[in-house]
Amino acid sequence: MTTIAILGSGRVASSLASGLAQAGHTITIGVRDIALPRNWTGPDVRFASHDEAIGSSQIVINATPGAGSVERLTALADALSGKLLIDVANATSRNEDGAPSGLLYPTDSLAERLQAALPRTNVVKTLNTMLSSVMSNPASLTGNPTAYLSGDNTGAKSLVRSLLHDLGWQDSEILDLGGIATARGVEAVMLLVTDVMKATGFAPFAISPVR
Repeated sequence: MTTIAILGSGRVASSLASGLAQAGHTITIGVRDIALPRNWTGPDVRFASHDEAIGSSQIVINATPGAGSVERLTALADALSGKLLIDVANATSRNEDGAPSGLLYPTDSLAERLQAALPRTNVVKTLNTMLSSVMSNPASLTGNPTAYLSGDNTGAKSLVRSLLHDLGWQDSEILDLGGIATARGVEAVMLLVTDVMKATGFAPFAISPVR
């Protein structure tokens, strides 16, 4: 199995850590302050600093708040060199209630900016169009969800596809959109996701093409 570092300590990081650990992968959660107590009740994982987590892992998942991801990960460029970076974050401005109100990068995307800032790292965008519970349990929905892939490196996207299989995604539910520039569309979808939740309630759902 694979050694994976997950940067972040929120719901997204917890959901992915649990799902991937249950699939047999070795998971290290990278946190900014390793001294803080952790309320972890899921499968066996390790907590470490960002640098240590990245250094001990083959694959890195960015589950940090998107507004600060470029600055935070650029500072880790040397550690991320040669790694596969899976970006699941959304970079949005926020209303007073904390809900996304706009895109921080309306003319490109967070994933593109990460790839430009980390030229020695293969960045792949995926799983940012859904709630964290669906990321690691797509079968929880009554219909077939879709996980989109955006990235310039075909081999890197193949590895991400394999990890998605381990999380329960069927191959027919994974849609490769093409290069990293296609992340613009899937990142913009986050604004629609927010409006749908406001209209229908905070319940898991997916945005999928229906033919």
